[in-house]
Amino acid sequence: MKIMRVAGRVLPLLLGVWAAAFAQQYDGPPPPKADVPYLLHAENLIETEHAVAQEEMRKKHIAYLVPGERSPVRTPLAEPIFIILVDKVPPQAYRLYRMDVVKGHRETAFPKKPGKRGPRPRYLTFDRIKDNLYKIEANEYLENGQYCLTPQGANDVFCFEIY
Repeated sequence: MKIMRVAGRVLPLLLGVWAAAFAQQYDGPPPPKADVPYLLHAENLIETEHAVAQEEMRKKHIAYLVPGERSPVRTPLAEPIFIILVDKVPPQAYRLYRMDVVKGHRETAFPKKPGKRGPRPRYLTFDRIKDNLYKIEANEYLENGQYCLTPQGANDVFCFEIY
């Protein structure tokens, strides 16, 4: 009986360690461009749409706008995985935001006053695969819509759509 209880506790732990080690495996080619997140679709890497978001000051918000209603980069995955070759921007600097479609463009608006509720960055996990190759993974279910990964403090955005 005691052995069964110990095995019941140890087995899930061993499976968790094995799953974590297996999850970090990526045997594909490195992305062709550094500091650009690539969506991982099976064995294919798909470059995200790179843009520089234009800052627009509004009465109570600062909005960041990207032209076009939809990103040409699309994925059916509700928890997308990105592979990134790191050169200058550490992977932990990236934030994932949902974007709203407004009057022919995509935008995310942040309140000017501190303490006011703004858009919430989505949960991400970061795993080092080898050397300067990393995996960034959405760690929550994302609804269909427009999204962007952006390095904190920069106007560079890497956009994609979940359909």
